[in-house]
Amino acid sequence: MTIRHRLLAGFVAILWGGNFIAIHVGLEHFPPLFLAAIRFLVLAVPTVLLVPWPRVPLRWLLGFGVGFGTVQFIFLFIAMDIGMPTGLASLVLQASAPFTVLLGALLLHERISPRQGIGIAFALLGLATIAVSRAQVAAVLPVLLTLLGALGWAFGNLASRLAAAPNPMHLTLWMTVVPPIPLLAMSMIWEGSSAGWEALRTTVTPAGLPGVVALGYIAVLGTLVGSGLWVGLMRRYPAGVVAPYSLLVPVVGIGLAATFLGERPSAVELVAATVIVCGVLLGTPRPVAPAVSTKGVVPA
Repeated sequence: MTIRHRLLAGFVAILWGGNFIAIHVGLEHFPPLFLAAIRFLVLAVPTVLLVPWPRVPLRWLLGFGVGFGTVQFIFLFIAMDIGMPTGLASLVLQASAPFTVLLGALLLHERISPRQGIGIAFALLGLATIAVSRAQVAAVLPVLLTLLGALGWAFGNLASRLAAAPNPMHLTLWMTVVPPIPLLAMSMIWEGSSAGWEALRTTVTPAGLPGVVALGYIAVLGTLVGSGLWVGLMRRYPAGVVAPYSLLVPVVGIGLAATFLGERPSAVELVAATVIVCGVLLGTPRPVAPAVSTKGVVPA
């Protein structure tokens, strides 16, 4: 990866780390499945009206929308709604990175270099250390639901890569058309037909303003900007090269949760977060210098 693309991948990690704070605030105002549906619906409507078709096979668009947009957020939002701490959610969801690398190797036959393997192992060691140190904070069910969300994200990563969209932003926007219908249907079954719309009505009051701001962050910065950049990187590089950068998200998420929500990381967690950063840097191949042509050069 070039330095510019590494910086973009790091920027996405910052946006997605902040996304967990926005989700925490949003879930205080909206039911989880309804919030997941609305975050995509506010982008899906203008997309259908204004954005050209991304010129990709329909199956990969649906795969991206179902994996990344539907499965991931069904399980993540429910997990956080039933007690998954914000910082820990940002950590456990990053199981999507090794899931993506593994699925890329199994399904796409992508090669994992020894350097990548060592870097990912370091990052996973850091993740495991943080998970063990905070295992007593969350019940088993929210953790399992978050892991299922991570698996959905991994399948979405592969689908977006296989789509090979000429314009990644168009693919990201059209992906938002897939989740709203299944999510709204599940919201009506799980949460009731009126709960979400009642919550939406209160957004016009001062008490509802934080929910509106959180929804705006989740939809625009978390989905449109973050996912658009991420899809562009996944199109340029193998899944195993890009996916490890998502392991930086819990470093940001835990830090922000400590700052704004009072979830204080321990010294062990801070050391483990440093190990994660080092693992990501080690696990990302260095840019290959372009070969210098010797044509027409006379040896000395």
